[in-house]
Amino acid sequence: MALVGSLLKRGIHFSNIVANRRKAGLHQQQKKTLAKLLAKARYTEFGEKYNFDELLSSILFGEKGAFYELYKKSVPVYDYNKIFNEWWHKSLEGQKDICWPGQIKYYALSSGTSEASTKHIPVTKAMSRAIQKTSIRQILSLGHYKNLPDNLYEKGFLMLSGSTNLNNQDKHFEGDLSGIQAKQIPYWFRPYYKPGEKIAAQKDWGLKLEEITKQAHEWDIGFIVGVPAWIQLLMEKIIAHYNVKTIHDIWPNLQVFAHGGVSFEPYRKGFEKLLARPLIYINTYLASEGFIAYQTRPGATGMELVCDNGLFFEFIPFNEKNFDSEGTLQADPETLMVDQVEEGKEYALLLSTCAGAWRYLIGDTVKFVDKAKGEIVITGRTKHYLSLCGEHLSVDNMNKAVDLVADEMGVTVKEFTVCGVEYESLFAHHWYIGVEENDVDAEVLKSRLDARLAELNDDYAVERRHALKEIFVTVLPNKAFYDWMKAKGKMGGQHKFPRVFKNFLINDWKGFLKSNGYTT
Repeated sequence: MALVGSLLKRGIHFSNIVANRRKAGLHQQQKKTLAKLLAKARYTEFGEKYNFDELLSSILFGEKGAFYELYKKSVPVYDYNKIFNEWWHKSLEGQKDICWPGQIKYYALSSGTSEASTKHIPVTKAMSRAIQKTSIRQILSLGHYKNLPDNLYEKGFLMLSGSTNLNNQDKHFEGDLSGIQAKQIPYWFRPYYKPGEKIAAQKDWGLKLEEITKQAHEWDIGFIVGVPAWIQLLMEKIIAHYNVKTIHDIWPNLQVFAHGGVSFEPYRKGFEKLLARPLIYINTYLASEGFIAYQTRPGATGMELVCDNGLFFEFIPFNEKNFDSEGTLQADPETLMVDQVEEGKEYALLLSTCAGAWRYLIGDTVKFVDKAKGEIVITGRTKHYLSLCGEHLSVDNMNKAVDLVADEMGVTVKEFTVCGVEYESLFAHHWYIGVEENDVDAEVLKSRLDARLAELNDDYAVERRHALKEIFVTVLPNKAFYDWMKAKGKMGGQHKFPRVFKNFLINDWKGFLKSNGYTT
């Protein structure tokens, strides 16, 4: 028995027992979190303008529930453009004490998946510490998995992140959030961390994968962390390089995959072909704005919100009252705290954070699957859904329909996207679906996809008889999607392919396919 591994496992089990005993209710956790955020930021420009002192007093001394009504009344809701133009641009220019105390030294670059311009998301010391703390909690949650061997906790952690060689902009550094966090890995964790500092600094994604592949046989990996598409590509590359059957021929002790960024289901079938035995999958929700949630127990449908570590959550019902047909937020939206939501309904997520985001719309939509535990699933993006004529088709609907059809037809679909287009004075959807196989019948795929979408979404079924006159399906190799990502400089890290193309990106995508010989 591995002594260190045994001690770690016992420590993890004990930590989970203590944590469960001490945990307060979600509302109380969030109230305390907001108080800490307000207290820390009350002497910033933002805090003084919106009278954080008064808001803090309402939490500490006011009537129950009054603090949230005052917070909503006092602080406006922000999207990225609004908060950047009014506040964050000052921090980016090097000014101190704007939305969070001190000078911001790091910015995570994020263009999302639907916008062209690069976003600069502040990453404070407090946020880096919060992300590290939640990451440790995620490791501790492995104590709930009873059959893991003691020596697993001594194995390597392969984290496929963006480059740690950040761009130096004189007054700050910027890069992928995963690269920023990898650069700040705690000293005690470095012996377990792979691919190591040298490879992690590599900016060229292709070279990084090559270097990892060449050294893979020297590592004893027990855990892998990353976006499913890039982890799968890496494993395929390693298997081909060493001419073996599965990744377990190289890493026999691999047992845990912590994934996030997109739904894992489109990748599962192809991914599991690369394994000799099943892995434990742990879903995570790490955004550029913070570590929002993670799966805390075996068999959980959703991920538990991190309600007591630097993030205050609000939820906007994702409906026509609060959002227009393009997914743009309406004025004065309804907002709710974590104890006011309902299971099964879709909400857009607002964050107030220890990085100086305040009532910030991050663009993701979620659904509560267990309100008591604060467990959610990600259903899509506010702008990544189609409702040209009232069909209200969410990314969650799309993922489920594609998974079902792929199983029915025995094909492997890793990537897809859909565009809304005008058709015969009304509307149509044009799907682009990536497959591994060469003989997929597009018409059969189209018919089955249309039927499955109608089963999953009543609004879609209604509109297919009225304004949504047609759907089109173009079958592509998965390589087309990755080539587009490469052309946009979005290979690796936290980047993922958009599930919905809108506006100017539709023509950009079509032009790329034509110029690269994927369509005529």
